[in-house]
Formats: sequence, C-alpha cells, structure tokens
Amino acid sequence: MDKLMWYAMNHPDKLDRIGDYLAHRLYRDINRRKTGYVIISMDALDQLLVSCHANNLNLFVEAFLQMVQKLLESTDPTLQLRATQSFEKFANIREDTPSYHRRYDFLVSKFSSMCYSNDDEVVTKKQLRIAGIKGLQGVVRKTDWDNLGENIWLPTHMEKIVPSLLYNMQENETYVKGTTKIYDAPDNHHQNEGEKEPHVLAEMCLRELVSRATYGKIHNIVKPLLIHLDQQGLWVNNSFAVQTFKILMFSIQAQYSITVIELLMAHLNERSSESAQIRTGVADVLSKIIPIAAGECIGPSVIEIINSLLEHIRSSVVGVVNGKEGSGEKMYQETLIHALGEYANHLPDYQKIDSMVFILNKIPGSDRVDNGESPRPEAEVKLQHLLLKSLLKVGTKYTTVQYSTTFAQSFLVRLMRLSVSSDAEIRLIVQQILHTLIDRHQNTDKLAKPTLEMTRLGLTLGKPVRQDVNFWKKSGNELLLSIQENCEFANNSLANIEAIYTTLMLLVTEIRCDDVIVDILRVLFYIQNIAQGGSISSVAAIHLHALVAAVMVTISHMVPPLKDHVNAVIKNRSDNSPHLLPELLPHYDSNLLHNNLPEDLLFDNAKVLDLLSSTNLDEKRLNTSIPSMMRRHSTTQHSSAADINSISVEVDSACSSPGLPRRPVEEEITFESLKKVLTESPEQRRKAEEERRKQITEAFMTESFEALVAKIQAK
Repeated sequence: MDKLMWYAMNHPDKLDRIGDYLAHRLYRDINRRKTGYVIISMDALDQLLVSCHANNLNLFVEAFLQMVQKLLESTDPTLQLRATQSFEKFANIREDTPSYHRRYDFLVSKFSSMCYSNDDEVVTKKQLRIAGIKGLQGVVRKTDWDNLGENIWLPTHMEKIVPSLLYNMQENETYVKGTTKIYDAPDNHHQNEGEKEPHVLAEMCLRELVSRATYGKIHNIVKPLLIHLDQQGLWVNNSFAVQTFKILMFSIQAQYSITVIELLMAHLNERSSESAQIRTGVADVLSKIIPIAAGECIGPSVIEIINSLLEHIRSSVVGVVNGKEGSGEKMYQETLIHALGEYANHLPDYQKIDSMVFILNKIPGSDRVDNGESPRPEAEVKLQHLLLKSLLKVGTKYTTVQYSTTFAQSFLVRLMRLSVSSDAEIRLIVQQILHTLIDRHQNTDKLAKPTLEMTRLGLTLGKPVRQDVNFWKKSGNELLLSIQENCEFANNSLANIEAIYTTLMLLVTEIRCDDVIVDILRVLFYIQNIAQGGSISSVAAIHLHALVAAVMVTISHMVPPLKDHVNAVIKNRSDNSPHLLPELLPHYDSNLLHNNLPEDLLFDNAKVLDLLSSTNLDEKRLNTSIPSMMRRHSTTQHSSAADINSISVEVDSACSSPGLPRRPVEEEITFESLKKVLTESPEQRRKAEEERRKQITEAFMTESFEALVAKIQAK
C-alpha cells in the first residue's frame, strides 16, 4: 500500500489508470463474493483520496464513484456501509475545480432508500438508516460546497431527501409527542451522545440542509415537507409538525424566514376545503412559528400576512353560515386569532398601530352607524365579532405612550361607530379594546368591577401631560358620547355596565386633566337622568345608579370639596336603598326603588356646580347641554370629535342659497376702535381675534338655535 501511495503521488498522471485497475478488481471480487478483497480495494481508494492533491482528484473520481455505486447496488449490508463510509470521506474533500459532468442521481436515490431500511436485524436496520442519512449529508455538502453542475436543490432530489429525513425523525416518539426542546442551534453535547441515533442525525442533516438554502431554494425544501405531513396525516396531532417547522425557522437564514410563513399560509389556502381539524392544525403550527419570523417582517409583508389571516377568518365565518361543523370551525377561528396576536406581539409599536388600523378598516359596519332598525346578515355579525376579537388581541400586545398616536382620528371614528352597535357583545368588545389602549399603568384588572373602596385598590395614577390634555380637547367628547349612548341600550348586560365603569375610571386615572373630571361629572349626571327617567328596565336603572355612585366616590377623592356631598348621598343610600350601591348583581327584585328617587338619594347637579366654584375647575362645562353636543347618528355620519381651534364658522352662507341675497357683515367703526387699531401691537390684536373666534365657536356649540337667531337679529 505504501508503494502504491508513493507511486501515485510521484506520478499523478497515472491516477486514472490506477482507478480503472482498482475498479476492475473490485467488480471481479464482488462477483466472486470476495468481501475481504473488496474492503482492501476501498481502503486503497480512501488513502489515495486523502493523500493526493485536490487538483488531481478529477483523474480518478469517476472510477471511485463507480466503485461506490457498485457497492451500494450490492445486497450485502456490509458493502453498503463500507461504500457510505468512503463516500463520506470523499464528500469532506474540497476540490479546487468543480466538475460539471458528475451526476449524483443514483446516490441520492440509494441513500434515500437506505433511510427507509426495514431489515429484520434491528442493529443492521439502524446502521443502514444512519448510513443513508450520512450519505445524503455528504451529497448535500459535496454539491453545495463545490458549486457543481449537479443541482442538489432540484425538486426531484428534495422530494427524496426531505421525506427520508422526516421519516427517521418521525420514528422517534419525542418528536411526535412534542417532548423534544427545539433550540436555534443543535446542542453539541447532545450531538456527541446521540450521534449514532438516526433521529438525531436526521435533525442535524435537516438543519444543515436548511441553513445552506438560499431564497430561491426554500420552496423546494418546504414543499416536500408539507406533502409529507399531508400524506402521513400529521396535522391533527400536530406536535411533530410544530417541532419540524421550529427546526426550519431556527436553522434558516433569518432574512428568509418570512418565506416559510408565506409558504405555510399558501398551503392553508390550498387546504381550505379540508376538515376544520386539519386547518386548525396548520393554523396552530403557524401561530407557533410566526413569532420567530415576525422580527424580519418589514413593509408590505406585514399587512399581507395580516390580510391573509383575516381572509381565512372571513372564509371560515362564511363556511359556518353555509353549514360547516360549528365547534371545529370555532376552534379554527380562535387559532387564527391567536396566530395574529402572536405575530403582532413581535412587531414594533408603529407597525402594531398600522395593523390595528388595517384590521378596523376590514370590519364590516365600521363605516356607518348601526341604528338597529334593519336586520344584519348573520355572516356580517359573526365577522364583526371575530375581527374585533382580532383587534383586541393585537391591542393587548401594544403599549400606549401617547393617546394622540394610538387614537388617530380615522381609527377613533370607526371604533366609536362600532361602540354604539345594537349588538351588546360588539359593544362589550369595543369597550375592552378601549381598556387595553387607554390603560398605561395596568389598572384595568383592579377596576373590573364597581366599588366604593377606591383607596384599597392600589391604583397607579398617570401624571399630567400636555399631550393628554390636547388629546382630550380634540377627542374627549367623542369618547364620552359613546359612553352616554352605551348606557341607553336596553339590551345591556351586567358585563356591559361593568365595562362602561372601567372605561370611565381609566379616563379619570390616566388623563390627569381638570377638564376630564368636569366632563365626566357631566356624563354621570346624564347617566343618572337616564336611570331616573324610567325608560329602561329596573335592573338597568339600578346598575346605572350604582355605577354613578362608584365613579362619584373616586372623583370626590380627587376634588375634596365634593366629599361631603358624595358621602352624604352614599350614606343615605346605604341606610335606605343599599341596592343602589355596588356591588352589582345580575338580578334584583322588581319592587325595589329604581327611578323617581327622592333627592337625598341623588347627586345634586346644582350643589356640585356650587362646590366646584371654589376650585380651579371650569364649572361652566358642567352646564353644557348634552343635546347640543354633536351626535354620532347624524345624517352625515361623520366624526363628532373636532378640534375647537380647527372649527371655522361661516357667519353668512346665504349666497349659496338661490333667492336669498347675501347681507354684508357690518362692523361698527368708532373713534375708540380706530385708536385701538393704531395703538395695539400685532400680538395683542392676534390674541383678541383668537378670543373672539373662541367665543363664536363656543356659542355655536353650547347655545340653542333660537338663541343664536336672536343674537343675529339683535345686531
């Protein structure tokens, strides 16, 4: 053997003849069943491969591959194992010049078949499977390292390699039961301990295969994987599918991970006609792996994924209405919503806002006010419920910093339209969305139920911030109008009332602004009037009285002059009508006092107004008549929230009406007015103009139509 090595190294031009000679001897020894001589020939070839320079290998590689193929064609497991060992050594050699005429079709097929070995001898079966996996690993390394003409990534090859690896992983119960922990890289200690186990080698080979894949090759790996899972029925009990896709996501190059998500969603589209159990399994895998790829999503891909998930939810709703199984479809829908939430959880905040706006725009009915007069299609109602739950799921993953950023005007307007839906469940979900977006200090759970013991709740109060004040001036009325109208619905449940209480309390504790306190006091008196009026059921009236009492107690802690009055009313109720105080019950005796309450059981608007005059609060806001505020159910169906500084009042628009002459606006000119024009500074003039404009705007917002007409006629 030493002489052969010396001769080959000194005469590399003879390598091809040496290879041909060894191949000839090998064929003869195989036919004569001289296994010992066959092993010697392969040992000689192995040493030649190791000893010769890489640039000379091409001279006898063809003979070597022919010998490997001949051994693999043998039915003797010993020869097959020996051929695999030799090829593995050859695969680890990097050649200087690629060879474009080599083909590995036979090796891929043979090694793949060895992975399915079912030999009677358990040890032999295990050895052959390990040899097949190592052989496939060698083929992948050889072709990918050397950029050879043989493209191992072709679908014809991947359709053999990927299922072979999955089959060996599937044979191990730890993958099927989901007890194997999947890491972003295989554990080295685990490798060394289990390198002779087929499932461990199969996982290592799959990781290496996926890590080498570039963008255009990922489809060829994932497609056979999906087909294998379909054929083996591994979606219903999907532990193996989850484990496998996690391996893919942790092994693939990060910038390509979103491609796996897209392929899995496309597969879900293709399986839209399958049973709900199968689709739920696919969606569950999606929810498990989608957080891994969320960080790599940028630009349109974010909206595309969300849109695809929403489309699946819509299709499921239509399917349920058309008669598909209900329980399975409901689980499928919940899984999709969970996937959406997991995806949103790993997005940056600005993309979460975009996602919420996109989802809200997809909700049917958000572009109009539901007056409850005409029945809505069942599919539309169900879709509203599910998409609002999706919006709530995304909202729980978002952290609010500034309300003006979170509640963009278009977003708030659509949300408020849905908040006055005739469907009680929809109103409840909208209130829950408001809770998660308003709450910045985790107070929601503490404020879940009305109570008079506010000091024991351990609330975290927000700090006064100018941005919050500006937000309230712009959008506060919109929120309060929604709350008022929510209280008027006859189908309110106990959960609806508790949600309204939570919303009011969050506004008080989060937006530390004087105007908020006065505006909410105004709303509380409005709610008290609803409960007093007798237009709602006795249970609803009692609930509203208790709600008003609970919020009043909180405000009295913030405005000390109100404490005596509030405490007096609470004591009177406690002594005479304890049912008008928290805690709220689902049912009450119909004979209990609930409307036309005596004055000592009611909070007095005039007394509160008088008490506020001694504070720095603007008590005039308390007298703003509710009907004068812009109502959402106007014929224009536009937002009633408007920035007071952005309202422009056109005093005379008669020129646009035919037959009505325009009357010019006359301004009285006196000596004093001329003197003021000459002596006033531009800054003083600007402030005076702003004050005049503010007075006009306030008049149009607060005074009745008759009062405005009287003022104009007086001029």
